[in-house]
Amino acid sequence: MYELLIVAAFGILAIISTRLRDDEINDISRKVGDRMGKLWDIAHQGMRENRFLRAEKALLTILKIDEKNAAAYNRLGILYAKQKEYRDAIECFEIASSIEATPSSLHNLGLIYYETENYEKAGIAFEAALKLEENLAARHVAYAKVNEKLGNEKMMFDSLRRAVELEPNKETYTLLMQAYEERGMQAEADMIGEKLKRLIVPAGRPKRILRPRRVVI
Repeated sequence: MYELLIVAAFGILAIISTRLRDDEINDISRKVGDRMGKLWDIAHQGMRENRFLRAEKALLTILKIDEKNAAAYNRLGILYAKQKEYRDAIECFEIASSIEATPSSLHNLGLIYYETENYEKAGIAFEAALKLEENLAARHVAYAKVNEKLGNEKMMFDSLRRAVELEPNKETYTLLMQAYEERGMQAEADMIGEKLKRLIVPAGRPKRILRPRRVVI
């Protein structure tokens, strides 16, 4: 009987100990989550107010807590791109893409490569972004621009036409028409011009290309 009481006592102590550990873990997780939330608030506010050093410190602190936070690397890349620190921006976007390849991180990487005239790598990044998300006209426009730089006119026109299919508005029609005109393809340009004239845009609500999250340069 005495032995049974001892066994029962140890069992109760084990249960209590487990509950205490669970409570401690939950408390730590909650505190870390609260701190991460505050750091993200500081980072977003710093970006909005162009307080780049403050935003950078917050993002770097987030990465100390969670070194594989792709969103923090992506945001840090945008911050560096705003300051034209392109080498650091590229490094951040590459890390973000290696952790979690998202359309926005790949598109941002492509934009930085394009800005630094590394058109081949820009094309690879834009193409990878399109494989993940191809229903935004702006992605096709970006891919068209880099193919223009690379001399791939067929791919450029294919991308511009796809942009028009996705979002037939003044901006996409104008880009395609200009591309035709610049290459002496006046008949094609005139056809697009006629479509542009017939395009009806509601007053006060001009249609624009839907933009992916991107670097502001």
